[in-house]
Formats: sequence, C-alpha cells, structure tokens
Amino acid sequence: MACGCEVVIASTSKDEAVAIAKLAVEEITRIERKYSRYRPESIVSLINGAAGKGFVECDDETLSLVNYADALYNSSGGLFDITSGILRKAWNFNDTVVPDPEKLAPLLELIDWKSVVRKGKALRLPKSGMELDFGGFGKEYAADRAATVIHEQGVKHGYVNMAGDIRVVGPKPDGGPWMIGIQDPRHKERVIASIPLHGGALTTSGDYERFFEVDGKRYCHILNPRTGYPVTWWQSVTVVTQMAITAGSYSTIAMLREAEGLDFLEESGLGYLAMNQSGKIYHKNT
Repeated sequence: MACGCEVVIASTSKDEAVAIAKLAVEEITRIERKYSRYRPESIVSLINGAAGKGFVECDDETLSLVNYADALYNSSGGLFDITSGILRKAWNFNDTVVPDPEKLAPLLELIDWKSVVRKGKALRLPKSGMELDFGGFGKEYAADRAATVIHEQGVKHGYVNMAGDIRVVGPKPDGGPWMIGIQDPRHKERVIASIPLHGGALTTSGDYERFFEVDGKRYCHILNPRTGYPVTWWQSVTVVTQMAITAGSYSTIAMLREAEGLDFLEESGLGYLAMNQSGKIYHKNT
C-alpha cells in the first residue's frame, strides 16, 4: 500500500506470532489486490474501466464500502467524495508545479459521487473518465481487517500499524497501554503528544505526508473536490475511536472542512487532537 506496515503481537511463542502475523499480512495483501486502483484486476479498476459504459457487478464486501462512502459523502456535506481521486492527474507531489484552473476544470467535471448509478448489486459510473478511489479509507479498512484476523487467532495483546493508522487489538501483556506518539507536523523527529491506547484505533491526517512548497506556501495532498486545490487550515488532525476506518474518515473530513473542522470534531463526540496552521493545539479526550 505504498507505506510502512507493522503487525505487533505479544506472545510466548515467536513461531506462533510470526504465523499469525503472516495471516494479517495476507489479509492486507488481499485488500490491496482487490481495491487498489493501480491493479488492473481490482474491482475498482473494473468499475473505472467501464465508466460511461455498462454496470459492474459487486460483491457484498465492496457494496458495504460503497455504502460507507455514501455515508461519508453525506456527513461531510459532499467534501468526502470517492470520485475525487481523479485530481491526482493534475497534482504530482514529487514536482513543485501548481496546476492552473484550466487544467483542473475538466477533472472537476468528473467529480460527482451522487451521479453514480446503482442497480441491485451493480454500479455504473455515468461519465467516461470518471473514477472511484477507495484510497481515502483503504489503509484504515486494511488495519481493521488485519486486527480482526489476529484477534480471531487468539491474540489479546498487540496492534496493526499502517503508516500511523493504528488499530489496537488489546493492551500490553501487563495491562498497560500502548503509547502512540503523534508526530510534530513541522519537525519529523519530534512528537507533540503521546496517546495511551488499551484498545480501539487512532489515525492522523495532515499536510505533511505528501506536499511541496512554492513561494513559501504549502500544497498538500488533501484536495478539496469542489476547488481542486489543497486544504490549508490544519497542520494535522488525529482522531481516536474504536475502528481505524472511522478514525481515518473523520480526521480527513475535519481537514477538508477547514475552519469548520473543529465544530465537526466536537459534534462527532470522538477523541481528537488537532493543530492549526499557527501551531495552536485543540484536543478532547474520550
């Protein structure tokens, strides 16, 4: 998934722990194979390849993720839109080029989750060139699934870490929490907080994961689907709740809602830690 992944298991048997961890890795690999837009055999690639043409039949797992994406679209006021991944065609964060409005305009016309047609278990993208992209919650879903796999194998102490998107199966063997450091968005070697987790999940969205700067202005990879340009209000947003997929979705929506992100987090009732562009920190424990 183009990120560092870690499965941590506390066990009295190294061989058993390695065997169980292998099952978790296999589950993560399955999800990547099934939902990555970069894999031609994935269901996402099949749906995208049929854009403007016919319907593509989906299984129950895929439909559950589609339903989740629909719920996120509605709860975010349309800002969390899984058809907005098409904007990557205008943005390359390995370069320092800000696309002009003329380049973004035809891509923005292809962003429209509400136009996606459903018929039974089949989906159809109505316009040629439209795309679905589950990248907004794919890593978090994989973390949850991998954690479920190791829990079903009897693991009571451990966690799955997908590049900072963490799902905890259970506390340390002594009953103590795992301490999760939250990176300072402007100083990679520092942390701004350490959050104890006995269980549940923690994820962080920020403007420091993929970005470039031009004339002192930072352009990050979290893009507003209405404007096509990056968000600018928050340096980072961390959310703590029971499921990684929920935590990741809510941290991203808070980033997308910019000035309204704090109200969104408060209304969610979830634990959070957010830092704005001036470095002020807001937080709520659960």
